[in-house]
Amino acid sequence: MRTGIFLNYTDGFRESAELVVEFEKRGVDIALVPEAYSFDAISQLGYLAAKTSKIELGSGVVPIYTRTPTLLAMTAAGIDYVSDGRFRLGIGTSGPQVIEGFHGIPFDAPLGRTREVIDICRQVWRRENVSYDGKHYQLPLAEGRGTGLGKSLHLINHPVRERIPITIAALGPKNVELTAEIAEGWQPVFFYPEKADSVWGDALRTGFAKRDPALGPLDVMVSAGLAIGENLEDRLAWAKPQLALYIGGMGARGKNFYHTLATSYGYGEVANHIQDLYLAGKKAEAIAAVPDDLVRNTSLVGPAGFVKERLAAFAEAGVTTLLVHPYAVDTAEQIRYVEELVTLVS
Repeated sequence: MRTGIFLNYTDGFRESAELVVEFEKRGVDIALVPEAYSFDAISQLGYLAAKTSKIELGSGVVPIYTRTPTLLAMTAAGIDYVSDGRFRLGIGTSGPQVIEGFHGIPFDAPLGRTREVIDICRQVWRRENVSYDGKHYQLPLAEGRGTGLGKSLHLINHPVRERIPITIAALGPKNVELTAEIAEGWQPVFFYPEKADSVWGDALRTGFAKRDPALGPLDVMVSAGLAIGENLEDRLAWAKPQLALYIGGMGARGKNFYHTLATSYGYGEVANHIQDLYLAGKKAEAIAAVPDDLVRNTSLVGPAGFVKERLAAFAEAGVTTLLVHPYAVDTAEQIRYVEELVTLVS
């Protein structure tokens, strides 16, 4: 199992970058930078590329709606170039609140658009003259649209690789099936190892049946909170604000992917209660309503022996890359937790 670090949405990115440098020295394999509606991920990844030399870098994730497919491909090729072939393109659909509310773009056809975006990216990286007649993207623009002067072009530069790995953040069965079929990696959230097969197993198996063997095995990249040591039960509370936000407030009632996931894990009544509180503006109460056992089963918090048992459960569930958020009081503790994790995994 590989180890990785998942950076936070933070104004202190320079400090986080220095930590990534330290994690690289200690054998961490990959660092992911999120985007959502924070600072863009790409500029920060360029900064990390200049500060590091070995660690793989990835977006975790950029939404497919906010850049044209060719711009996404150009951007990925650029980061792959400045990092000497260390970039992994993490993409996702985000959700209607962000895409329509922050970007003003209709949230439509997530499955179809994801497939077409990936097809076009791979054309660009192969330096083919880009020509694509899809349902959602037509390159060049079809006759009768625009000026009629569009020309099929190829990327001027020569990419470091013609196959930059693509990871898809996916939760719903159809999205997960598509990921297993066409992507190099899959990035689920709030991964509960013992429940994973009942939630996603059928979708993964259906996708794998259509998968091109040239893609290789699917890299299952899972994020988890991390705190290793005795008497750290209080650290479970550190994960609860994010869980409450996602389950209760990241999406409208009936249109919240994370609420649906918690329900599929068997926390339906609790998820409803968290959502009711969150949407009523009672955020502190929503946070307090998040159960300890949900955090415990989706995190790595406790003595080294317990963490080692949980690592075995994640591996048994098919996880190949573990991306951690250290629940630490200072930089020294963050580094210590990550060092211990690397030792436990190796």
